[in-house]
Amino acid sequence: MTIRVVLADDQALVRAGFRLLLDSTDDIVVVGEAGDGDAAVALVAETRPDVVLMDIRMPGTDGLEATRRITDDPASVDVKVLILTTFELDEYVFEALRSGASGFLVKHTEPEELLRAVRVVAGGEALLSPSVTRRLIHAFTSRPSHGDASSAALALLTERERDVVALVAHGMSNDDIAEQWFVSPATVRTHVSRAMTKLDARDRAQLVVIAYQNGLVQNA
Repeated sequence: MTIRVVLADDQALVRAGFRLLLDSTDDIVVVGEAGDGDAAVALVAETRPDVVLMDIRMPGTDGLEATRRITDDPASVDVKVLILTTFELDEYVFEALRSGASGFLVKHTEPEELLRAVRVVAGGEALLSPSVTRRLIHAFTSRPSHGDASSAALALLTERERDVVALVAHGMSNDDIAEQWFVSPATVRTHVSRAMTKLDARDRAQLVVIAYQNGLVQNA
């Protein structure tokens, strides 16, 4: 399967570099480029890519608003947005996830890591760079809880499902969790899928948001 990608960045040289890297692979192809958020939303509606590499700071409609509009569109339910920016500010990270992004990487990420990120996000996993994950965890565990871990939504989860949501929020993959629990990745996928259904989460990234908002990550 070929992963179809849209590039959204206001710098033409940045887009050219990303295109050169992505098009050099056998399983990824760039299907379009956009220089601002409005153009990105229109291009996604036209091409229906698998992944959008979205810059945050762009003129006019920024990447966060563009991400929100894309993920709110029922016709784009299968489109994954990977935020790529020079900024690691915590408010950008959390707002990007809350807007529906499936991943967040900084632009100084190594080329191989960027390619892996595109593949991971296209496969339905959430992805945060390690430094971003550490900053998020620190920010949310060093302040009062944003919610109650026994709230109505989380009360729907079994103990195992609550545990798996917390581990997902810590950036662990299904394989990582399976290894820690001595179970198969398929078993972990089942727990994650059930948790997403009960919490009405679009993808794993939204599980991260829910976990932080409710203080559940502190129990991991």
